Amino acid sequence: MNRLWQVCLTSPPYSFYTYREPEHFPGLHPGQRVLVPLGKSIRVAFLVEVTDEAPEGVELRHIIWPLEKSPVLNEDYFSMCRSIAARQLMPLGKVLENVIPKRFRSAKVSFKVADRSFPATMKAAAIRDLPARRLPELAAAFNEDRMKVRLPASVEKEEYVSLTKDPPWPVRPNAARQMQLLEFLFENGPREKSFLRNVLGSWTAQVISKLQADSLVKVGPPPESEKEAVEQCAVDSNDWNLVPTQCQAEAITNLEAALQAPKSGVRLLHGITGSGKTLVYMTLARKCLEQGRSVILLVPEIALAYSLWKTVCRFFGDTRKYLYHGYQTPVRKEAVFRELAEDKSPALIVGTRSALFLPVHSPGMIVVDEEHDESFKQEERLPYQAKEVAFYLAAKSGSLLVLGSATPDVKTYHASDCGALETVSMESRVGESILPEVKVVDISAIKDPEKPFAPETEKRLIEVIEKGEQAVIMLNRRGYSPLMYCVDCEEPYRCPHCNVSMTYHRGRERLVCHYCGISYPFPLACSTCGGMNFLPLGGGTEKLEEQVAKAMPKDTKILRMDRDSTRRQEVLEDILARFAKGEAQVLVGTQMLSKGHNFPGVTLVVVSEGDLGLNLPDYRSAERTFQLLVQVSGRAGRGDKPGQVIIQTRNPNNPIWQAVTTADYQTFYQQEIERRRKFRYPPFCKLALIRISHPLDWDQEALVQEYFTMIRGAAKEKGLMLMGPVPAPLPQLRGRRRFNCLVKSDDWITVRELYARIMKLNPEKNKIRTTLDLDPVNML
Repeated sequence: MNRLWQVCLTSPPYSFYTYREPEHFPGLHPGQRVLVPLGKSIRVAFLVEVTDEAPEGVELRHIIWPLEKSPVLNEDYFSMCRSIAARQLMPLGKVLENVIPKRFRSAKVSFKVADRSFPATMKAAAIRDLPARRLPELAAAFNEDRMKVRLPASVEKEEYVSLTKDPPWPVRPNAARQMQLLEFLFENGPREKSFLRNVLGSWTAQVISKLQADSLVKVGPPPESEKEAVEQCAVDSNDWNLVPTQCQAEAITNLEAALQAPKSGVRLLHGITGSGKTLVYMTLARKCLEQGRSVILLVPEIALAYSLWKTVCRFFGDTRKYLYHGYQTPVRKEAVFRELAEDKSPALIVGTRSALFLPVHSPGMIVVDEEHDESFKQEERLPYQAKEVAFYLAAKSGSLLVLGSATPDVKTYHASDCGALETVSMESRVGESILPEVKVVDISAIKDPEKPFAPETEKRLIEVIEKGEQAVIMLNRRGYSPLMYCVDCEEPYRCPHCNVSMTYHRGRERLVCHYCGISYPFPLACSTCGGMNFLPLGGGTEKLEEQVAKAMPKDTKILRMDRDSTRRQEVLEDILARFAKGEAQVLVGTQMLSKGHNFPGVTLVVVSEGDLGLNLPDYRSAERTFQLLVQVSGRAGRGDKPGQVIIQTRNPNNPIWQAVTTADYQTFYQQEIERRRKFRYPPFCKLALIRISHPLDWDQEALVQEYFTMIRGAAKEKGLMLMGPVPAPLPQLRGRRRFNCLVKSDDWITVRELYARIMKLNPEKNKIRTTLDLDPVNML
C-alpha cells in the first residue's frame, strides 16, 4: 500500500494535509519540498512525516512530484520552526513562509527532462496528468539527474533596478513619478523590475528607462556587491600571526573546554570595550571547524556584519564561508540557502539575525555578539528573539552558544548570577590602551539651537583636530530636524496616518515620517492653515554635521554615518574605510557608531544629547541608555593615545551618570535589578504586550469598549495582572488607532491561553487586529 504523508503548506491556508505517495516514486524524506494539488491549484509543501491515519470521509490525492532529491530541511530545523509556531500561536506553514526564501516556496516551476520519451520541458500539471504507468520512467530520469527543476525564464533572467547615487537627485520638481521611484529604491534597496511594477504600477518601465538614461539608476543582474560578497573577499588569506593577551588566552581556554564538552553549553563572554572579543571568536571558530562542525557568527547590524566579514576573510581564506543578511537580493539569499542545504560540509556563516534560519548542517558553535542589542528581536511579520532561537538550536544540536557583550542584557546577567549559565570575563583592553576618561557636561543653560556644544566641548574638539587626531560625535536622531513648525498657525507638520511630527531631511528635500515611511517634497503648504512659513526645530545628524563644519577649523573633513547616508552598501564601506585611513577627522552619526567598530585614531567621543531615550515609557530605558553610552564611549582610546569621552546632558544629577562615567556595569546592574524586583518587571515575571488596533475611520467605539471589557474579564479569570487596554504611547500609526495591554505572569503558557481566548472573543476580526508580543523590546 502507498505511504501516506503529512505535508505542510507554506502559503494560505498554511494547513497540514495528508497525501498519498504514488507507486514507483523517487525516494521521499521528511524536509523535502514537493508539489501537491490543492483544489484546482498546485502548491509547494514540505513533507513532515509518514502517517498511518487517513482523514475519514476524504478521498486522498497523490503527491505530484518532489523538487529535490535530498531534504532541504532537517529534523532540527522543523523542530525549531514548530517551537516558534507554538510560542507565537501561529501555523507552522506561516513560520516557514517567513524564514524560507520566496523562490523555494514558488510552484511556478517546470522540469527540464533529458529523455526522448517525454517532452523536453514539463510543467507540474503535465506530470500530474501522466498515467501511473509512466511514472517509473520519469522517476528513473529524476534519479539519474536527467530531470532538473527550472524557474520560469522571466524569473531566472530577472533584472534589478538600483540607485547609482544618493539624494539630492537632479530631477525636475514636477517629475513626481521619477521622485517616487527614486525614493522607493532609496528606502528599500535594489528591487526586481517586476516587483516595482506590481507595487508601484505599470508606469515604472518608462520611468526606469528615463532614469537609466540620466545615469540615476542602473538595470541588470543582482548588484555586483551583493552577488560577489558570498563567494569572494577583498582580502583572502589564512593570516594567523596574532598572539592573544593573557586575558584573551584565559577566555579561549575556558570556552574551548566548553566547545569540546559532549553536551551543549551557554557562556556569557563579558568583556569590556576593546578587550578583543573578536579574536576569541575567531580562535574558537577555527577550533570548531577543525572538529568538522559549522559556525554561525551573529551581529546586530549589517555594518558590523561587513566589518566581521572582512576579519573572517583575513583568518579563513580557504574556508567555506558565507555572508547573509536581510537586505541581500532574493537571488543571493536563495543561492546561499541552496548551497548550505545541498553541501553538508562544515561552513562558517557571518550574518544578522535571519542567518539563524539557514539550513546549516552540524553546527558546533553559535556566537551572538553584542547580545544586548534590541535588533536581535524581530517584531514585524514573524515575531522572534534571535537569542532564544539560538539557544534552542544550540540545545538541539549540542552546540556551544556564546553571548558576547561589554554591557550584557540585564536578564542575561541575572541568569548568570543565578547559576543558569557561566560568565567568562575579560577585564582589560588589548595592548597598552586603557578605558577612556568620561566627563559629563551640563548644557541646560544653552538655549541657542544653533549651538550644539558647550564651550568646553567645542574647545576640546578643536584641540583634537589640531593635533591631527580623530573624533566621533553621536546624536541618536537622524535627519535634519525632527519637527517643522508652522509659524502662521503654530502647529507642527504631522503625518496624516500616524499623527506624529514629520522629520525634515534636507539632503532629500523631503518631510519623512519615520514610522510609516510616507514622505512629501519640501517646501510645501501647511496642512492646517496653508501657510508656507516653517521653522525647523531640534536637530538630527544631518544638521549636526552642518553645525560641526561651522565650529571646526576650515579644512576639517567630516563624514556622516546614519541610516540615510549608508543605504547603499558601497557607501557604507567607503565611509568606514575612509575614516579608518584617517581621510576624515570627524565622524558624525547615530547609534550605528556605538557597536563593534575599531578606530585606533579616535581619541575623543562626544555624545551630543545624552538624555535621549532616558525618559521613554519603557522599563528598559535606563538600561538602553547605559548600554548605548558605554558602548559609544568604548570607541575612544583604542590606539596608543589615551581617549576621552564627553557626554552632554540637561540633567547632570541623574544617578545613571555615575555608572556611565566609570563604565561600572556591576553598580548599574545592582541598582537596576532591585528596581525591577520592586516593580515586578523581567526577569521577575513574564511580560507580554498585547497590541490592539482598528482603522481610524471605523466608528464602532461601543463595540471596541465591549471587547476591552471582555479582555479584562478573561485576564481576571486566568489570575493574570493586566494593565489596559489603554491608548498606546503612539496612539495612531499607519492609519490605525492603537491600544496596548501589558500582561504580567509567572509563566508563558497562561499568557498564550489568555491570548487564544482574546482572539476568540474578537467581535470583528476584519477590523480589529490583535497581536501578541512576548517579552517586548518596543513598548510604543
